[in-house]
Amino acid sequence: MNALASLGNAFVSICHPMSLLLMAAGVAVGIIFGSIPGLSAAMAVALFLPLTFSMTPSIGMNLLVAVYIGGISGGLISAILLNMPGTASSIATCFDGHPMAKKGEAGKALGYGIVFSFLGSVFSFIILTFCAPLLADIALKFTPAENFGISFFALTMVAVLASGSMVKGVLAGMLGLIFALVGMAPIDGTPRFTFGNSSLMAGFDTLPTLIGIFAISEILITAESMGNGKLETIKMKPVKGFGFTWKEFVYQLPNALRSALIGTGIGILPGIGGSTSGMLSYVTAKNMSKHPEEFGKGCPDGIVATETANNATIGGA
Repeated sequence: MNALASLGNAFVSICHPMSLLLMAAGVAVGIIFGSIPGLSAAMAVALFLPLTFSMTPSIGMNLLVAVYIGGISGGLISAILLNMPGTASSIATCFDGHPMAKKGEAGKALGYGIVFSFLGSVFSFIILTFCAPLLADIALKFTPAENFGISFFALTMVAVLASGSMVKGVLAGMLGLIFALVGMAPIDGTPRFTFGNSSLMAGFDTLPTLIGIFAISEILITAESMGNGKLETIKMKPVKGFGFTWKEFVYQLPNALRSALIGTGIGILPGIGGSTSGMLSYVTAKNMSKHPEEFGKGCPDGIVATETANNATIGGA
């Protein structure tokens, strides 16, 4: 009875007019932050934090969670339209989102991303509401051995994603590990690969690295295309509603459910995040698909898997 009473009080707090207004504003601002490469959901939350000092705890939490959800979801906009992930969670969205946009299906790709981002968030918060104590017990039982196993499993995804040359895929994974090792060791604070440069003590942050890998390369490719007079413009075909039919929506439900479970499971583990859950769900969707050869060429399954998982991570986290 006490749990039901607490749940009822929570719903009353959420339905307060001021809370609804602030959540709508928070989601809108979060989407703007998430859609601009270089900004992030965490930055939006940090900027909004001082505004909550004069609010009640429930309304303040509602605002911050809304800002964070908007920021995670907003990353799909730049990932699909510009091939530049607005947040780290939207890396895998670029793989199929931008090819769909090049084929004139940007509206359909955005529709898939928006709808299944929403469903992933709702799923994870339902799990959070009713299963939080159980999930917390599972998370607390994870030891360094289990965390190492998950990290090792994440590295094996490189082999799956290396659809062309396996050597190139392994070299790319090793390069990523080298970048991740730069900076202070998390346990004993020993400087690693800083070469005496104090600017490298903090390591390479995820967001600037993403901008360097995706944004700079895309800008250079666009500049070269403009110089050659071969610049391709994205033409959006007119869409109705969210751009996909009810039959297509039902077809994606097993993929979305599987990705939501992956995202929620990854979310309860400390220090992993939406980028890992998005990549893992993308690889899983590719392996489970009847047409894996279409992934990377504009397959909606990849967008659904990534956006469902990275938003489902929020509730688990």
